[in-house]
Amino acid sequence: MPVDIPHFVAGARVPGRSGRTAPVFNPATGEVTGTVPLASRDEVNAAVAAAHRAFPAWAATPPLRRARILYRFLRLLEERTDDLAAVITAEHGKVLSDAKGEVQRGLEVVEFATAAPQLLKGEVTENVGTSVDSHSIRQPLGVVAGITPFNFPAMVPLWMLPVALACGNCFVLKPSERDPSASLLLADWLKEAGLPDGVFSVVHGDKEAVDALLENPDIAAVSFVGSTPIAKYIYETATRTGKRAQALGGAKNHMVVMPDADLDQAVDALMGAAYGSAGERCMAVSVAVPVGEKTADALIARLAPRVRALKIGPGTDPEAEMGPLVTRQHLDKVRGYVDIGVQEGAELVVDGRGLRLQGHENGFFIGGSLFDRVTPAMRIYKEEIFGPVLAVVRSQNFEDAVGLINAHEFGNGTAIFTRDGDAAREFATRIQVGMVGINVPIPVPMAFHSFGGWKASLFGDHHMHGPEGVRFYTRLKTITTRWPTGIRSGAEFVMPTMK
Repeated sequence: MPVDIPHFVAGARVPGRSGRTAPVFNPATGEVTGTVPLASRDEVNAAVAAAHRAFPAWAATPPLRRARILYRFLRLLEERTDDLAAVITAEHGKVLSDAKGEVQRGLEVVEFATAAPQLLKGEVTENVGTSVDSHSIRQPLGVVAGITPFNFPAMVPLWMLPVALACGNCFVLKPSERDPSASLLLADWLKEAGLPDGVFSVVHGDKEAVDALLENPDIAAVSFVGSTPIAKYIYETATRTGKRAQALGGAKNHMVVMPDADLDQAVDALMGAAYGSAGERCMAVSVAVPVGEKTADALIARLAPRVRALKIGPGTDPEAEMGPLVTRQHLDKVRGYVDIGVQEGAELVVDGRGLRLQGHENGFFIGGSLFDRVTPAMRIYKEEIFGPVLAVVRSQNFEDAVGLINAHEFGNGTAIFTRDGDAAREFATRIQVGMVGINVPIPVPMAFHSFGGWKASLFGDHHMHGPEGVRFYTRLKTITTRWPTGIRSGAEFVMPTMK
């Protein structure tokens, strides 16, 4: 029997009132397991109003006390990782080990945010002028919103909310309606950790809910992760209404394999980076760029049998390396891209379209696909597929590989596999991509660094979490002070200087 999934507003789970709902599926079976409400504008505004009421007291709470609440939340996440991972697997489909990895990367941002007293320290300069001192402080923005994607229902919210809360903001989360339950566990555990009511809320919904957040005057900033067209829409709409915005968009991540690379290491890296989480990652490697025909032939010879041997099954199967896609609609989209690749003339080395799992015939499964001799003019190269499809684009030399990557509209992540330190350094310096791996296939920064791409992969000036996250969720204020000394110099009508 499908369960009714509630919102979380003002410290409590509340049922939807709009009358509009959407189904939530178990991707391994195709069965409907829940019904999620799609919030009306009034419901979104009620959550924002609750956050607005809670903001003055939360902003006035000393950073150390805010950090202690986050520390208790961190302990709950550590103790209940298995519970959260199980919910992620049930609604997203990824294998349990991957779901646990997602939770781990999310809780590391919470761990970072517990350093709020240190992160929010300002600067002081004594005697910027005679008997004049200056100091700077960082203050919270107010009520901020997060709009997050289906592929990381726990990690991406945890990229945003711990830093926002540590900085003294109140947070309204609009998670993906495809796998909404993880966000409710986060809300429950934040309340259990001692977060005051209204400081964190969850409203489920579709475009109506998104537009309500973007247009609400009490929302000061919006964080988003998703596709590039929607990221651009979020950024343009939010900034037009006077909000600060960071909107992370799509990706087409390349991995260059140099002739001197350890090919076994490179193949292991490609298998995990291209087919892990069924390719539903913004940092998935979807393009391999072997340099030289000999390198390309050797890479294909090693890759093809590994792709054919992928262990695919429900996420709860401990032997499974790859689970299903999130919805049937997305399954049809990914199959369609494989069809397009064949029509465009790419060489389909491994075809995953025919996969059928006994006992899971109605699940949203597809096998891994591998294309060779893909060209930059093909749609399967230019567009983000977001599925287990790896395209091999052969490059004649290092310069061609760098030019290929720099010419692409996306600039999220990239990697190079080589033993040559000079080539690696040259690559890292010249490549026009926000996150670069040297013999690391998915170079996602740790929580105390910041995550974000370049070009059409990011709209806005700030990356997520780490120092950039603190800057995004705070405003800088500089205070200049002089106390009466009994000495008067009369009125001054010129710009103050130290001359």
